[in-house]
Amino acid sequence: MNLSLAEKRVLVTGAGQGIGRELAKKLVKCKAKVVALSKTEIHLNTLKTEVPEVTTVCLDVTSPEIQVLIESYGPFDGLVNNAALAILEPFLEASESNFDKLFEVNVKAPLRVSQVVAKQMIQHNIKGSIVNVSSQASKIALRDHVVYCSTKAALDAMSKVMALELGEHGIRVNCVNPTVVMTKMGKIGWSDPRKADPLLQRIPLHRFAEVDEVVNAILFLLSEESSFINSVSLPIDGGFLSS
Repeated sequence: MNLSLAEKRVLVTGAGQGIGRELAKKLVKCKAKVVALSKTEIHLNTLKTEVPEVTTVCLDVTSPEIQVLIESYGPFDGLVNNAALAILEPFLEASESNFDKLFEVNVKAPLRVSQVVAKQMIQHNIKGSIVNVSSQASKIALRDHVVYCSTKAALDAMSKVMALELGEHGIRVNCVNPTVVMTKMGKIGWSDPRKADPLLQRIPLHRFAEVDEVVNAILFLLSEESSFINSVSLPIDGGFLSS
């Protein structure tokens, strides 16, 4: 299937590594015009070396400058809110400072970025697509993930309201909700069978997600091939939620 992304302007946050990086590279292959945002300059430099066509921007999504910066690069046809933070703590030890950090990055930043992008879409009559990268953690309880699970559940709920209110402007909003993804960090974090096996046993396909499997779903949701898909939280979990 040839996805209708040629010449589309797409903003990807958290594009320095992992899912965001591979998404930026694949969007360029689809002939999209990509603005890749990350707070880590070295990651953006290597991305630019790999894919010279991408426009890289080094800025934290929580920065007060984010609105002006996005406006200067827009308008966009697509937005992927991928930047996220995970700090794992047991419920009884969860701190207010980490609660604030995670909600700032995982919920407030997507809200602010989406507001700026959506306002420009409306102003320019762009029937755009916004994809929020959530997690299976929004659907289930995971030990030591009390705040992280809460942020992803909030992101799912926010996405549904966005879809409801932006639909009249022809703007679609969806989530992808992957299980553990085999990024470099994912491979390191889940290399211990004692940690991985209990989760793998609950996945009918008996493996974790590959990066491309998440990226391909995001590409589909950004494209016109998904033009009537709206307000969906799409599990990419090998059937975990059915177990």
